[in-house]
Amino acid sequence: MLDKERGLYIAHSDGGPISICGKMANRHGLIAGATGTGKTVTLQVMAETFCQAGVPCFMADMKGDLSGISRPGSLSGFIEKRLPEFGLTAPEFQPCPVRFFDVFGEQGHPMRSTVSEMGPELLGRLLELNETQTGVLNIVFRIADEKGLLLIDMKDLRMMLDFVAKNAAEFTTAYGNISSATVGAVQRALLALENQGADKFFGEPSFDIYDLLQYEGGKGVMNVLAADKLMLRPKLYSTFLLWLLSELYDTLPEVGDMDLPKLVFFFDEAHMLFEGTSKALTGKIEQVIRLIRSKGVGIYFVTQSPSDIPEDILGQLGNRVQHALRAYTPKDQKAVKTAAQTFRPNPAFDTADAIMNLETGEALVSLLDEKGAPAMVERAKIVFPLSRIGAVSASEREETIKKSRLYGRYDKAVDRESAFEVLLRQSQEQEKTEKKEERKKESGGKGLGGKIFKSVLTAVTATLAADVSNKVVKNIKGKTTKKAAGAATRTLTRELSRGILGNLLK
Repeated sequence: MLDKERGLYIAHSDGGPISICGKMANRHGLIAGATGTGKTVTLQVMAETFCQAGVPCFMADMKGDLSGISRPGSLSGFIEKRLPEFGLTAPEFQPCPVRFFDVFGEQGHPMRSTVSEMGPELLGRLLELNETQTGVLNIVFRIADEKGLLLIDMKDLRMMLDFVAKNAAEFTTAYGNISSATVGAVQRALLALENQGADKFFGEPSFDIYDLLQYEGGKGVMNVLAADKLMLRPKLYSTFLLWLLSELYDTLPEVGDMDLPKLVFFFDEAHMLFEGTSKALTGKIEQVIRLIRSKGVGIYFVTQSPSDIPEDILGQLGNRVQHALRAYTPKDQKAVKTAAQTFRPNPAFDTADAIMNLETGEALVSLLDEKGAPAMVERAKIVFPLSRIGAVSASEREETIKKSRLYGRYDKAVDRESAFEVLLRQSQEQEKTEKKEERKKESGGKGLGGKIFKSVLTAVTATLAADVSNKVVKNIKGKTTKKAAGAATRTLTRELSRGILGNLLK
């Protein structure tokens, strides 16, 4: 909670209050601990504190527990017992201004990005494409730009890939070889991503990153992403994370270390981000995390053990809160040892031993001082949140969504004319033209001119045939009957017509 004397006050030890240094809040952080030890409540307390200081936050809510930050808390027996520990008598319970988001648009405002905004390099890393496949993807984006074809959603990209594959010979000289096998591999990778729900993420209206940097009543707005379904689609979750961080990095100006950060991110169940993630994608996440702090953005990972986070990223997390860990197996014991080694030792207690004996709501805390150096680890009790602990009801969530300033801005998807529609229309027109040419070829000149020409020929043929017939009749001279002569005449006329027309209409 924000305190005039204590600043960004989050915990209290025997040595007194422990507060986050505002200037160092953008140096990122870690909240770790076993299930049920209180790390989600710690996240809520820290987010509340930033909110009251006027710093907007973004939180990935994996289980729905963080939605309660939108409602005021209440006094419980547990909180009442702890009031004296924090020097408080009558806490002023209050909610935070909240906006709910959901990639699938079910539990909050949709968050979308266009394929063009994602770009070929980022998309190639996400799809785990090799160098050749990424090269073809770059060619596809280049051709789309040159032809003025918008790549907005998944069907646009699929259609563009199909177009380039069918016309590869046309583009090979300018861009290099484009094999159908490579295009097919990219299409299969897109299908795997689409099966995880990427068709919901790619589209318009595209999310404006500045909508995360909002304030209400002097407080920073809490942007809560419903991630209970998203966490079941790790590839899409990684996509979303990387896109969001990359957009922030590309959009926000360089500001260095400010008195308070512009925005703070909290990623609950952070281990989900790195499970099955390629080395290239992990490297990209590491790069963005390392650089984005200069834009005034702090990132806090929330997970069970520090070992869940790649070592190169873990080394960048300066502000740390460690809740209890259990050591039932050799692997668990190793995790405890690793966690203990990440802290600056305190001679008053053994860090590894303390980690296994922390109570619920208690943690080992080490925050950066004003010079950026980690403080000595302290055993402390985390303050309680002033907002509700736990999830809100569906009706309460809906009420908050409808009161949001963003209500109606992103909720309805827009499918304007883009690469898919343009290429589909061109394909249909080409198909009609080809069919028309084919029918014309098959008819062999059955147009208006052909019909007139044929009529003239028929008339001439008939005249010739009649003349021949008269000559035949005259020359028979009684050798046959008149009826037989007529049959002979008709046969001669038919053969003559076929011969003349057949030769002329070939």
